[in-house]
Amino acid sequence: MDRAVTISQVAALAGVSTGTASKALNGRGALRPETRLRVQQAAERLGFVANAAARSLQTGRTYTVGMITTDSIGRFSIPVLLGAEDALGAGQMSIFLCDARDDPIREQYYLRKLLSRKVDGIIVTGRRTRARAPIGVGLPVPVVYAFISSSDPGDSSVVPDEADGSRRAVAHLLAIGRRRIAHVTGPEHHHSATIRAQGAVDALAAEGLRLAVPTLYGEWSEAWGRQAAGILLSTGADVDAVFCGSDQIARGLTEALTKAGKAIPRDVALVGFDNWDVMVDGCQPALTSVDMDLEGIGRTAAEQLLAAIDGSPAQGRHARPCRLVPRASTAV
Repeated sequence: MDRAVTISQVAALAGVSTGTASKALNGRGALRPETRLRVQQAAERLGFVANAAARSLQTGRTYTVGMITTDSIGRFSIPVLLGAEDALGAGQMSIFLCDARDDPIREQYYLRKLLSRKVDGIIVTGRRTRARAPIGVGLPVPVVYAFISSSDPGDSSVVPDEADGSRRAVAHLLAIGRRRIAHVTGPEHHHSATIRAQGAVDALAAEGLRLAVPTLYGEWSEAWGRQAAGILLSTGADVDAVFCGSDQIARGLTEALTKAGKAIPRDVALVGFDNWDVMVDGCQPALTSVDMDLEGIGRTAAEQLLAAIDGSPAQGRHARPCRLVPRASTAV
């Protein structure tokens, strides 16, 4: 039987010390990219497989991370998970994904299970950006909140800067010559709806402008978008652009305005929010939208968790900028 390849053999082939080889394969240490690549190529050539048990004994870590989500649909948590995996994969760490389904009892059950498995840290995510109570107090492992945030300023939270997204949407509409802008969004009590609406108002005020009509609050749905289009048309307001608080609203609005004889974007330019591929591609024409970079949020959260595991937590709320993705609904 062939003997397993050792890390010493990998180090010898790569021309580095055993310690450097270990750091390169574990995604740790301040190594030069070419050194890390040389070690990885040597490991692949020799067929080296890291011994997880040996790593755990040596470092006192399990090289596992838990992720608890309240987003059972996965609309927001799956991109965050993919981004986290990108960052954690370099350190050959595994993720246990637990769906709490917005149930506090189920959430605490999964928390206990993850702690019993001796995970090195936990990422908490969900489908709302509003701050939530900490998942636990005095936990034995670091916790980072991704997309959602913790109400405890001592915790580490990575969130999208939704107001920044609104500013980018309004700036884009102004840049293509639109001045009579309306805003249609979700429920008035919803954190994201109010933040995005205020961001739009502030962006217009900075240019000496205001909304063509007061913000229309409703639901996060295509049906509300169609209804809102009827409301806008009935007011007789000379609206030349609409910034929508979600892509679903924008798609419904597009459909209703088109049926009413409005050409998009000639008569009314449209911008959505979320950059949800199912919606933006399903719009006719394709929808310009604000992207919150959910995968980037996941990567940043994972990087902060790794730093916290190494003893360098990044406390507080860390807002990441959004980006605008232009498409035909605002084409000049």
